[in-house]
Amino acid sequence: MDFTHLGRTGLRVSRLCLGTMNFGPLTSEADSYAIMDAAHDKGINFFDTANGYGGEGHRGRTEEIIGRWFAQGGERRERTVLATKVYGDMGNDWPNSGRLSALSIRRNLDASLKRLQTDYVDLYQFHHVDRDTPWEEIWQALEVAVAQGKVLYVGSSNFAGWHIAQAQAAAAQRDFLGLVSEQSKYSLLTRDIELEVIPAAEHYGLGIIPWSPLAGGLLGGVIRKANEGSRRQQADAIERHRAELEQFESLAADLGHEPGDVALAWLLAQPAVTAPIIGPRTMDQLDAAVRALDVNLDEKALARLDEIFPGYKTAPEHYAW
Repeated sequence: MDFTHLGRTGLRVSRLCLGTMNFGPLTSEADSYAIMDAAHDKGINFFDTANGYGGEGHRGRTEEIIGRWFAQGGERRERTVLATKVYGDMGNDWPNSGRLSALSIRRNLDASLKRLQTDYVDLYQFHHVDRDTPWEEIWQALEVAVAQGKVLYVGSSNFAGWHIAQAQAAAAQRDFLGLVSEQSKYSLLTRDIELEVIPAAEHYGLGIIPWSPLAGGLLGGVIRKANEGSRRQQADAIERHRAELEQFESLAADLGHEPGDVALAWLLAQPAVTAPIIGPRTMDQLDAAVRALDVNLDEKALARLDEIFPGYKTAPEHYAW
């Protein structure tokens, strides 16, 4: 396993991040334990979750599963760089149960720590921007959490480029480290963040953590699987992108790799990317994701992928000049 620094920090994380959103809703607790153990065995030390994961009516269940796994000992917690999130409403009718007020951050952080059976979170991420709460309040709440030792680093998720700039300006005024990472939807099929989010992240020293790196499975070989008679998912999306997907799967075959491996390898080749989030439901899916680490795409292959899935220049050059 290769490791890299998370943004401008000294923290070293694996080049793949284990996403846990399926733990509970789609993956049993026992299988979740096995996947997390296998991830450690493969050198993956970076795990991502959120306080709202667990399924409708069961928010927090995924954190509870991870917490019970930590409680087994064996240095499971010590070997894990743990990332979780705050923002979403936790499923009750009372105000202040979500978003990023100081009260919400305090309550939700303590609740996450209890579910996770740990006394600190390595990376505490804002799951979305809160346009109604001033950054002075948000950063004051995080300064307290950091001083208490409950949070080590802070990250964002689903932020626009100007949100990152706004957050970092407010943090700098307080002599606070601010954001160190941004978790965004990013794949060969969804490259919008190249316009402004990636330039902002690179300027401020944030590592990009892509979610949905296989575009909801579209980059996992759906054309071939459909032709083999498997049950087709996302039929409308497949038809919209059929021409690109056919070319992509043909290129992957020529390169001698599975389509999903090529899609992950492309993300790993992007300079701003720290670690794509893989969200295996099964052990086989974990094994498949790790294969991408052995895929080396040369300049010709990267150029061909850009032809199939055109990206963006930095704004405003992309549309103005």
